[in-house]
Order: sequence, then C-alpha cells, then structure tokens
Amino acid sequence: MKCALHISEIIYCNVEKKSIKHSLLPVGGKYSLGLIVAGKPVDSALNQNQAELGIPDTGLHYDRYLREVIDFLEKDQHFREKLHNTDMEDIKQGKLAKELDFVSHHVRTKLDELKRQEVSRLRTLIKAKQDIEGGNDIAVDHQALLKQFEYLNHMNPHTFEVEDLDRLIKSATKDLENYDKERHEEFKRYEMMKEHERREHLKTLDEEGRRKEEEHYEEMKKKHADHPKVNHPGSKDQLKEVWEEADGLDPEDFDPKTFFNLHDTNGDGFFDEQELEALFTKELEKIYDPTNEEDDMVEMEEERLRMREHVMNEVDSNKDRLVSLDEFLVATKKKEFLEPDSWETLEQNQAYTDEEMRVFEEQLARQEEDLNLKAADLQKQKEDLERQQEQLNAQKLELQQVTELILEGNAVPESLGHDQPPVPPEHQPLPPGHQDIPLEQQQQHAPQNQQDLGQEHQNIPQQNQPLPPGHNSPPHDSPQMPRDHSNVP
Repeated sequence: MKCALHISEIIYCNVEKKSIKHSLLPVGGKYSLGLIVAGKPVDSALNQNQAELGIPDTGLHYDRYLREVIDFLEKDQHFREKLHNTDMEDIKQGKLAKELDFVSHHVRTKLDELKRQEVSRLRTLIKAKQDIEGGNDIAVDHQALLKQFEYLNHMNPHTFEVEDLDRLIKSATKDLENYDKERHEEFKRYEMMKEHERREHLKTLDEEGRRKEEEHYEEMKKKHADHPKVNHPGSKDQLKEVWEEADGLDPEDFDPKTFFNLHDTNGDGFFDEQELEALFTKELEKIYDPTNEEDDMVEMEEERLRMREHVMNEVDSNKDRLVSLDEFLVATKKKEFLEPDSWETLEQNQAYTDEEMRVFEEQLARQEEDLNLKAADLQKQKEDLERQQEQLNAQKLELQQVTELILEGNAVPESLGHDQPPVPPEHQPLPPGHQDIPLEQQQQHAPQNQQDLGQEHQNIPQQNQPLPPGHNSPPHDSPQMPRDHSNVP
C-alpha cells in the first residue's frame, strides 16, 4: 500500500464520533492528500476554512502546525509524487523527509515561516505558564524548555529542515498510536472514581440506609446485564444482522464484497476506524439505553472502542489502522469469522483489578491529605494577615490621635477665625515694642538708648523715687510715733 494511504495515520483521530484523516483522493486525474471528514472527501486545494467545515482537530497540541506543513508540502509536485510511491515503513525511517531538499523555494520559504511562528507560539506558552505559576522574576531558559517539544528541532528556530519533517512525522505517528491507550486509562480512572464515590456515600449512611443502597446497586447491575445476546464483533452473524436490520437486505443474500462497498461510506476502498465503529451500533443498542438508569453512556463508548480494536487486531494485517477490501475478504474466510467465540461485554470484564483500586484510593487519600495541609496553611496565612491588618489599624488610629493632639495644642484663637490654619509660635507677631530689631540698628542706637534711658530716670517724679535707707515711709496704717531728738547730734 502506498504512502498517501498510510500517511493518513499520521493525523488520524476520533473526536466526539467524528474522524479526520489524510487519504489519497483523485483530483483532476491526479492524487492529493485530501481531508476526509465524517466520510466525505474535501480537497485541500479548495483552501476552505477548517472552522467553517466543522473539522475537529487531531487532539495534538501542534495540530495546526501539522496541518499547515502538510498542506504546503502537498502543493509541491515533486513531493506529492514521492508521497504516492513511498511505503509507510520508509516514512517512519525518514526516507520521505529527505525529499524535502527537492521541494520548490517558495514552499521551503513558507515552511521556514511556519516554523518560526510555531517556535514563537511555544515560547509564548512557556512564558504564560511561568506567569501563572508566579515565576515572573525568574529568567526563562527557552532552549531547555523547548526540548520537551520533540516534533521540531528547537536548536534551529529559523528554518524548516529535513530533521523537522522527520521529527514531525515520527512524533505525530507515536502520539496518535498512544491515543487508544490513553483513552483506556482515562476510562479506568473514571470507573474507579465512580466506585470510590459509591463507597464514600455508603459511609455516610446508617446501617439500614447502606442495606437499601447495596440492594439497589445489585438490582441495577442485574438489569444492565439482562440484555439480548451480543454477537462477536466482525463475525458473520454480526455483519449479517447489520445487513438485514440496517441495510434492509435478505440475510440469505449476504455477500462480503457488497457489504464492504455499502459501508465504505467515503468510497476510498478502505474501512477507517469511524466506519468500523459504525458497524457496531446495533450491538451496542442491545446493551445500552440512554433512558435507563442502569446504563452508563461512557461505558458504551468504551465498549465501542473495545469492539473496534478487536476487529482491527483480527483483520488489519499490515497494522496501518485501515482495513482494505482484500484484508476484509481474507478475514471472512477464517474460522473466527464463521464460528466465533462469545463476546464478553464490559460488565463481564471489570476495567480494573482490586490492587489497582487499592492503589487508586491510596493516591486519593494522599491527595486529600495534601489538600487539607494546603488548606490549613492558607487558613494560617489568612489569620496572620488578619492580625497584621489589626495591628496596622491600631497603629493608624494611634497616629490619628497623636495628630489630633498636636493640632489641638496649636489651636488658633477664635478672634483669628476658624478658617485660618493655626500659626506656629515662632511665626506669631510680637506685642508692640517687642519686635526684633536688626543687630546693626541695635549697635547704632545703643548709646542713644542708654542716654534716653537715663533721662527718663531723671524725669521720674520725686514721690516716685526711692528713698535712702532709714527714710522709708512707714505704712499708712501704722501709728505715728513722736521722734526722739535727744540722741540726734
């Protein structure tokens, strides 16, 4: 099988029951990597907006970069021819990437621009993550952080080289091959969490409540398991049931080749994963009904995935995640197709073991303990901040009181008016005669002032002048004593 069919697996994904893949499409007598969306081909040359088409992305964080690179490579005639004649194994070994040296200058220039934009986007994401984590003051080593993005050569952020295409193909292939595995792990965690919550709910009930809850739980399990027989996925019985009920044809006229052509909805000669999953709808409807309390639609999608994986493992001989007509016809001749084993549904195969459940609950307990410690630490920080706020408020009140006392001590007399601010003591006017006199004037007028002062003393009335000792007048209220002149010389 040629590369253009195999390279479809590089960007294949199933998102909300829609699938997108690159596949070989006839365009004007030639072939191109076109888009197949929900079974309908869309030529990439139409250059229609992905959002307008309602195309889901691959789920890869570099989905847009991947699409744009492939879109421009398709525009180079030489690369398209090599793409058509290269096997998937050669692509994985990097042989197709080496053809990048022969594409046109215009395409290489555009690829260089796309890579610079992608590197810039990654750096922006790194910076945003750092800001969220509160590391604004920490220098960022972008080169070290870019190493985690294996789909491009971060050592050369300016030009798109052979190594970049090789990295992009290998990374996308590896990431998408792990897609189903990651979905299984997510479902296992979902089931364990559901069981954990059920157990925690039982702990909140009294003995009678727990008994009733357990009885109800067992009743729902029994009702869910009571369904018609489920045919083995991909078996003759299962396909004949689709032939009869979905296609409305006589089961006695079942023909594998006709069946394949009827359900190859995009007509590309292959069953992709979406087309295969559509074949299991009738079987799933036997087990799951969205209106029933006992039926979990998340489990239904996991069952669909299990059926598709089983058929792929049995029929897809070259492991390209596509089933060709030849592979399908070969499978219809096997014993497993004609006399299959019974199919065990999810309720017969618990998604997790007891040990996995124990480890899961221990992890939840540790996480809960960590959260409690963080909550206690945050509460302590809150209390500390509240105490600091109280101290600040007390200091603020004290400062306000001190300020008020200072202002009261420098209050302005009422006669000056209440609208005027208080005048400091050093700026208040002195009484008349007490104004400050410059030093020079004081020196010039000092003798004159002294003379004037003496004259002022001479002009003091006699009755107001001091008497010599012994001549002081007695008090007016004391009796007049006659003078004794006998001792006077």
